[in-house]
This record gives sequence, structure tokens and C-alpha cells, in this order.
Amino acid sequence: MGELLEQLLEQVLTIAYDAGDAIMAIYGNEYSVEIKEDHSPVTEADKAAHHVIVAGLQALKEKLPVLSEEDTSHFAGAGDDKRYWLVDPLDGTKEFIKKNNEFTVNIALIENDSPVLGVVTAPALGIAYVAAKGKGSYKIDRHGHREQLNVANAPHPPGVWRVVSSRSHKSPELCGWLKQLGDHELNPVGSSLKFCLIAEGAADVYPRFGPTCRWDTAAAQVIIEEAGGVVQAMSGEPLHYGNPAEILIRPL
Repeated sequence: MGELLEQLLEQVLTIAYDAGDAIMAIYGNEYSVEIKEDHSPVTEADKAAHHVIVAGLQALKEKLPVLSEEDTSHFAGAGDDKRYWLVDPLDGTKEFIKKNNEFTVNIALIENDSPVLGVVTAPALGIAYVAAKGKGSYKIDRHGHREQLNVANAPHPPGVWRVVSSRSHKSPELCGWLKQLGDHELNPVGSSLKFCLIAEGAADVYPRFGPTCRWDTAAAQVIIEEAGGVVQAMSGEPLHYGNPAEILIRPL
């Protein structure tokens, strides 16, 4: 299974890069913005990336169902083997619209209710993060150089916690949580880049109090875990991805 995951990782990385190219072809031009039923925005770039990713995943030798943020209605379930692709074609659409470069492409492979492979690319920044279960976590720069990732040790007094928070989703609960945390510096960041900064040791913790969707966390979860970190619910329970009907989860 390890060799298969490594092979899939490289194939999925190529698909994510192709999706990023589709996004960047729209990024600098005029485009329309629609508001979905959940009040979140969607652009032509979200849709273009979705089509590139789905076509790429369906062309792979191993045929698995795909659950994408931009198409949840056609997902029939993970099947008996509990394996499926979980995709956010453009995570951080609000950041895309703001043109601050903090948006990503997220692709994860779910197996037995947990992510076992994750690819996160940041097309505007020219970087990617990849990981597969038992194979480590890596950052790839625009020249293709790979650096293995390790989370930082938790700061000890008089250390200062480096906290990343959502740039577009503010929560009143965060203020109380930060007071209990103690000395800290707060850095708002868009999309799944928050997770990736923790994986590479550039940040320590990302508290999230509002609901978030499974495609926001799955790919980056593998990247953090393979770098030695933890992603869990506020209750301390691990995140599960087994029931497609349960789209919303609350991670920490």
C-alpha cells in the first residue's frame, strides 16, 4: 500500500498543479462571483479547478468516488472499501476575490474514515505541501525542491505561542481562548495555509470555533500529522470523514 500511496501522491500533485494553472488563468482577469445557498462565494475559478481535478482523478487507474465542494449531489458514497477522494478545488475563495494570494487547492484520499494522502498547493505563491500516511510530510518550492516538514515544539514559559487564525471568519470565542492561552502573537491567514504553516514549524496552533467543512481539513490534516502534529475536534476526539452526509465538523 505504501508504494501505491507514493505513486498516487505524485499523480495527484500533478492534477493539483493543473487545477492551479486553471485558477491562475482567471485570477488576473475579470470574473463573475455567485453566492451559493450556504452564503459562501463561488467563482469561475472554483468551477474550472473542480472540472480539472475531477477529470484528472477519474482518469487514474484506480477508480474511486469523488466528493468535491463544487458537486456534492452526485456523490453516491464511499462504497464498501470506505475509500474516496475529498476535494476543495479552491479553498479560500474570499482570499481569491481579495487578491491576497492566500488560497489553495486541496485534494485528499480518505480511507476507513481518515485521510491517508493529502496535497495542498498555493498556486499564487508557487508552493505545495504533500504527505502520505507513513511517508512523511514535505514542502515543495517553485523550483521543485522538497523539504521535509516537522512541527515546532510547543513553547515553554516565557515562550510566546504563534497562533494562526482565519482571515475571513472571526469568532467571539477566540478572544476568551487566547486569554487562557497566555502570551501569544496572532497571525490571520487564509485557507488551508494555516495548517501548512503549523506543519512546517512556522506557527504553533490554529483554533477554530465555527463550523467548517470536511474538504477544508482533510488534505492538510495528513500534512500536519505526518509532520508530527495533531488535528482534532474541540472535544479532543479525532476528526472522522466516514459519513458523507455529515459535511460540517468542528476541528481545532
